Amino acid sequence: MSVVLDQSGVSTLVGTPKEVRARLSRSHADRVLVVSFDHIKPNVFEALAENFANVASSMYEVLQERQDLNSLERLAEVFVTRKPPSPRLLKEAAMLVQARKAVLESGDWLTAADIAQVAQLSTRNPSAQPNKWKKQGQIFAINHGGVDYFPGYGLDPDASYRPLKALAKVIEVFEGHKDSWGMAYWFRSDNSFLGGKKPQDLLASAPDRVIDAALDEIQGIAHG
Repeated sequence: MSVVLDQSGVSTLVGTPKEVRARLSRSHADRVLVVSFDHIKPNVFEALAENFANVASSMYEVLQERQDLNSLERLAEVFVTRKPPSPRLLKEAAMLVQARKAVLESGDWLTAADIAQVAQLSTRNPSAQPNKWKKQGQIFAINHGGVDYFPGYGLDPDASYRPLKALAKVIEVFEGHKDSWGMAYWFRSDNSFLGGKKPQDLLASAPDRVIDAALDEIQGIAHG
């Protein structure tokens, strides 16, 4: 538990819900604003916490004081990054956005509810079985807008839409090398090892070739 900023009548508390509740039980604040994160990397969380603290303090000062030029400039500094992004970073960000957009718009993705329907699973808790498959490494999912999307090409229609066994082997090969989005890009990209075909198009019909292509990909990464 830590206090990122405690000035100008604004305190920013950072920690687990239990730690924050304990601190708030001793607080005499008039109002409290809480921002929670279900899943977030520690380094990202620390950066957000610091920025939120600065934003809260600066906005409080501006609203409490007369909105003179200096106050507005201080507020502007909070919202503007200290170091402008490089052209290379902007280009990479644009490429990432386009790649993710292409994946999502490909029509190859199903929600847990979609899978529950086609696989005739329990609809009372549709995410239970797909999440179990994901946890067991039988399938992967990309997350967008807080929703998990599972690859439809990873399901076997001849086996009541259960995960293809070859998919688990590919996931195992890529473990530690590609995250879910990385695998999504790989599966939908033309692959020279497969004669220019996409791995997702051959996963069901030629699983061994796709597994070999994944192994070849890893060897290429290792030899960089």
